[in-house]
Amino acid sequence: MKALVTGASGFVGRHLLTHLGACGDDVVGVDHECDVTDEASTHEVLRRTLPNAIYHLAALTHVGTSWSQQVEFTRVNVLGTRNVLECAHEVVPDAVVVVISSANVYGIVRPEDLPLVETFRVAPSDPYASSKVGAELVALDAVRDFGSRVVIARPFNHIGPGQSDTFAVPAIVNRLLESLENDADEIVVGDLTTRRDFCDVRDVVRAYRLLVERGVSGEVYNIASGRDVSLQDIADQLVADIAPHVRLVRDRELLRPAEIQVLRGSYEKLRAQTGWEPTIPLSQSLADVVADMRLRRSVR
Repeated sequence: MKALVTGASGFVGRHLLTHLGACGDDVVGVDHECDVTDEASTHEVLRRTLPNAIYHLAALTHVGTSWSQQVEFTRVNVLGTRNVLECAHEVVPDAVVVVISSANVYGIVRPEDLPLVETFRVAPSDPYASSKVGAELVALDAVRDFGSRVVIARPFNHIGPGQSDTFAVPAIVNRLLESLENDADEIVVGDLTTRRDFCDVRDVVRAYRLLVERGVSGEVYNIASGRDVSLQDIADQLVADIAPHVRLVRDRELLRPAEIQVLRGSYEKLRAQTGWEPTIPLSQSLADVVADMRLRRSVR
């Protein structure tokens, strides 16, 4: 299989390139050298690579930043997706495109709504999620208008080695390691009361490739672990493993204008269609994040 990955230098993109290579795919990854909002740039990459599969990862992804950059999130995440799909239709109309959305599109839900299934309503509660709803809609437009082969993935939270410390779990790890270096007895944290469904990024990228092989065009698939865990529990485990003397202090500056309190997804549709199941336990993911962050700090 010949594959093109947009956003290839990002956290998920790097893991996807590794996985596709291990599967024997002929894979090309592009990032800043291909502006997905620019038609000429996108056309050139598609003509040069002529992929059978396109994994569209290029996006702005930080929820907190989306509040102050709403126009840019719409431009990149919605218009960029539309451009990729239109260019793919013109250059490689038979290619399968996996459009990466987000479980954040479900918005604020009640405990009785869980686990979330793909037919549950979408009600985004932040600009990032709104942009992902927009990306899903233009993906469905491509299926309807062009007959394109497009599958939509809705991953829940994912973690693993290489994730930026602008995200919650690696941020906590990084601050704990700093506390050891600086002999500090406290670190600041945001809202730890939220509960999230975490998958290891290496399981997530496995799901992406399976969706290319076995996913149904025009369908949406959750990628989830099927269980939720509180950030407080994760933070407490990290404190115990890294710096047991450290206290966690809540900083209001790290709070968001609106917060989804709990997310837990069902992956039954994905399993039924592709056979996928999560394989890497959260404890292993956390251990790998800590080891990775230690290594990154040692080479600074």
